Amino acid sequence: MNCKAAIITAVKVETDSVMRLYDNWEKITVPGDSQEYYSATFTRSGKEQRIITAQQNVMGMTAATMLSGKLIARFRPEYLIMCGIAACIGHENEHFYGDIIIPDKVWDCSSGKFTAPGKPAITFGNIGFLPRPVALSLDDSILETVRKLQGNCEFQLAIAPMACGSSVVANRAIVERQIESFMPETVGLDMESYGVFYAARNASHPRPKAIVIKGICDYADSEKTDKYQKFAAYNSSMFTKFLLENFLTD
Repeated sequence: MNCKAAIITAVKVETDSVMRLYDNWEKITVPGDSQEYYSATFTRSGKEQRIITAQQNVMGMTAATMLSGKLIARFRPEYLIMCGIAACIGHENEHFYGDIIIPDKVWDCSSGKFTAPGKPAITFGNIGFLPRPVALSLDDSILETVRKLQGNCEFQLAIAPMACGSSVVANRAIVERQIESFMPETVGLDMESYGVFYAARNASHPRPKAIVIKGICDYADSEKTDKYQKFAAYNSSMFTKFLLENFLTD
């Protein structure tokens, strides 16, 4: 079954928001696969378009890569979209709760080597860290589209790099030393985006174009809270629908 887009989520609050986008979702059962998939359709210019969605069983890059690979192999989407929530790297007067982060590149900020302090520029007490980040970029045609939309739609868009790590961060020192010190233009942080980009980039042909669309729900500091998760997830899913139905279907 081919489809226009596959939407991947990591946690329930993201899934719930995506499922509210359409009222014609149908569960798909794949023999031998315990993963739950759901299919819905919408009509664009008189043509029916199919989308698939699925939620990871656990958070993180490994699960994101695995599920992305299964979605690509099973449904051959033109677009692989990660929809949901993320932390903002920056100050509250620059980006606000519910703003949409669309990374022009995603990079693995947890890749590196822990050493004794001394050589590394990044230290945590008596522990040194030598980063060995790798990055993947957004497709140029999609980047051009979202840049044109920036400031010209009802959504507030932040288009900049997103860091992807293996742990939830609620400590400003981690942000400053491990992320901002290496790539200061980074605007977002999550645990899955690099895995989605990696799966799409390394899939067999025809490869989908990967897009990450995340609503800001906190600022990765000691005041981290779940208070704005539903709002951020809602904005993310609504922008995903807006982009998909108006700019990714022709």
